[in-house]
Amino acid sequence: MKKIRCAVYTRKSSEDGLEQEFNSLHAQRDACSAYIASQKHEGWVVLPDAYDDGGLSGGSLERPALQRLMEHVREGRVDQIVVYKIDRLTRSLADFAKIVDVLDDAGASFVSVTQSFNTATSMGRLTLNMLLSFAQFEREVTAERIRDKIAASKRKGLWMGEQVPMGYDPDGRTLKINEAEAATIRTLYDLYERLGTVRAVKDKADRLGFRSRRRTTTSGQVTGGNPIDRGHIHHILTNPIYAGRIRHRDKVFEGAHPAIVEPASWDKVQLRLQAGAARSRRSSTANRKSRLCGKLFDDTGDRLTPSHSKTRKGVRLRYYISHRLVAQAGEAHSDAWRLPAEDLESKVAKLVQMMLAEHGFSTKLVRGASADAIGRQAATLAAHAAGADPATLLGLVGRIDIMPGQLDLRLGAGTLAELLGIDPDDLDRTNLDRSFPFQLRKRGVETKIVLNDAPTGTDDTLIRNIAKAHAWFERIKEGETVSEIAANEATSKRRIQQLVGLAFLAPDIVRDTLEGRQPLGFTSEWCLRHDLPSDWAEQRQLLATL
Repeated sequence: MKKIRCAVYTRKSSEDGLEQEFNSLHAQRDACSAYIASQKHEGWVVLPDAYDDGGLSGGSLERPALQRLMEHVREGRVDQIVVYKIDRLTRSLADFAKIVDVLDDAGASFVSVTQSFNTATSMGRLTLNMLLSFAQFEREVTAERIRDKIAASKRKGLWMGEQVPMGYDPDGRTLKINEAEAATIRTLYDLYERLGTVRAVKDKADRLGFRSRRRTTTSGQVTGGNPIDRGHIHHILTNPIYAGRIRHRDKVFEGAHPAIVEPASWDKVQLRLQAGAARSRRSSTANRKSRLCGKLFDDTGDRLTPSHSKTRKGVRLRYYISHRLVAQAGEAHSDAWRLPAEDLESKVAKLVQMMLAEHGFSTKLVRGASADAIGRQAATLAAHAAGADPATLLGLVGRIDIMPGQLDLRLGAGTLAELLGIDPDDLDRTNLDRSFPFQLRKRGVETKIVLNDAPTGTDDTLIRNIAKAHAWFERIKEGETVSEIAANEATSKRRIQQLVGLAFLAPDIVRDTLEGRQPLGFTSEWCLRHDLPSDWAEQRQLLATL
């Protein structure tokens, strides 16, 4: 008789009761184990590994025990997954489809103890899809009902139990003023009206010793009590709660709580903040001028022209692209260039800085100059290399030619002669050119230049997070819950769930990261936004595109 290896998976959405000696997870496991024992005549045996996710929602597959179970299924160590109810495994039809794909590839299936069907049969799958459809429908209807209730309550000006802002204390379904903290809030508004910038308010608040509110979480962790940072000050100045109002998404309603700041004064502060933001955007736009415009050419002689795109959040991203992409839009140009402007400008500025600081550069640069003149010019170039801002350094560029694997940089004779206070004809123009090898890194349609002589360096944050992920995973294997780890590490459950996947990185990827040879786009920030596949070959394929 063929032995069917059964893995029991249990889950509970909330952490309530998990500290008990016999909790919901134990009850689920006992029921599943009893069911497996009843199928002993079919060759069913229960595996000793415990796959328990306590305090985690079924709306996502990002659950450590489930991920470990799926990995064991892929490795052929599990023939059957046994759950108490189907919604313990997932509440999402889309996620269920992913799980079924993994099970099909491995020749495995799963069984629900309290719902009589088996995914090994077509009827079982039909029944399961119907149950999941109702489960997902119920979850979405419940979420809509809660959202509608919150919106209706906020329209009446009621406080709906979010984090209580500094300056107030909770008072049932509304708020009451905390006079000690309210004095700090009023002072911050007065400082802004007098000083006019958040930065100046921050400096003054530090001198006055202002601190954020100390908060104690349900787990006993204490946060806050720190100097109020600029982001917090800006949030206080723009929060309508202090004018006696309640914000819900993009709408603001009159609140049932008392105001700390007069509504007219709050409105005046908003107008001033918006005017300051507009000035900042205009200044920022001026500073983002494409300073290599007209100086960049590719290997075909085509000029690289400035271009830009916008992200979903409205952030303007600048590029330099081959002119033929604009002039012949819609046609395929496999040899055309699309380079991130800020990255390219930063690298070129460093190359110019390196040329100016090069030993003996001034001696080769000026023909027939006296020793005193060369000394003065060397001092001028060294000072310029050390203290000039990137925009000034880019102003010394005459022309750049980019071809696969090489960047040819020529300094402008006129601007360089003006800097040195000499006639342009006195310059030896053969020494104005330098060639720099580089490598290309592709990321979508964007191409990034990596100078061969520029060390990438190790990403200490990423290395620390890989080490943490391994430590967290070992603790999870020993039976510690994500909530307990989060409390002990003073971090959030979500962050642990996002980063614990780093414990499954391929050894060669870990080695490259430790040596500073990881792909440019492989950072901790990237890991927080993307799911890493557990398969090592798929990991290498994914990271190769960064």
